[in-house]
Amino acid sequence: MLVEFEQIQKAKAGDDAAFNQVIVAYRKRIMGTIARLIGRPEDVEDVAQEVFLRLYYSLDQLRTPEVFEPWLYRLTVNASYDYLRKQRRRNESRMADLSEQQVMMADASAGGKANSDQNHRTQVKELMDSLLGSLSQEDQILLKLKEVEGLSLKELEQVYRVKENALKVRLFRARQRVLKLYAASQESKPPDGKLD
Repeated sequence: MLVEFEQIQKAKAGDDAAFNQVIVAYRKRIMGTIARLIGRPEDVEDVAQEVFLRLYYSLDQLRTPEVFEPWLYRLTVNASYDYLRKQRRRNESRMADLSEQQVMMADASAGGKANSDQNHRTQVKELMDSLLGSLSQEDQILLKLKEVEGLSLKELEQVYRVKENALKVRLFRARQRVLKLYAASQESKPPDGKLD
């Protein structure tokens, strides 16, 4: 825990100073999780604000401070899901939607300035993004929480409110889908070894 249980109890009781201390303690972790889940750095702050608002208005529903972290992860995941659903409905591609890094990479590639190492890293990242992008949002978020965030099965069990065996099955199936997509992408690779 990044804060004492007493701090959470005070925040739950309506102490604004205690609530602010909880936010300061968890802000970096929450924003990091959101950034990895939604993949759009320019929107992380907005989604984080939504998480903090939901936390503020629902903190009184928290049963005990001991379950605060999994509960906060659940709020974060739900806010990220909501954001992704809205984005999927919009589903428009504009230059402004590209991250600064993507624009710089496009400029560098067009100008012939990108070296082969950077090209390889970009290809790997694009392949991973493509593979993950082909999965359902549920699979994407589960894999990111487990593989990128490093949550244990016990932590995921609390976040998803399902038994560990059910999570193992879901993880196994999500990983299998990624492996099948990867195998298919390798079969469709041209003979020169470059990605399509």
